[in-house]
Amino acid sequence: MAKCEICGKGVTFGKKYSHSHIRTNRQWKPNVQRVRVIQNNTPTKMNVCTRCLRSGKVQRAL
Repeated sequence: MAKCEICGKGVTFGKKYSHSHIRTNRQWKPNVQRVRVIQNNTPTKMNVCTRCLRSGKVQRAL
C-alpha cells in the first residue's frame, strides 16, 4: 500500500469486534493520491494523502 511521502502516513492495524465480540484483524488505509506536485521548481509525481493536499503542504502542478 502507498505511503504519504510528505507526512509518512501509512496503513494502521487493529482489531474489528463483531456483535458477539469475536475479534478479527483489520487495517485502516489512508486516502493516498498519486498527484503531480511542484518540488524544487519541477513537476514530479508523488504519493500524497488528502490531508496534506487540503492543508497546503504541497502545491499541485497544473
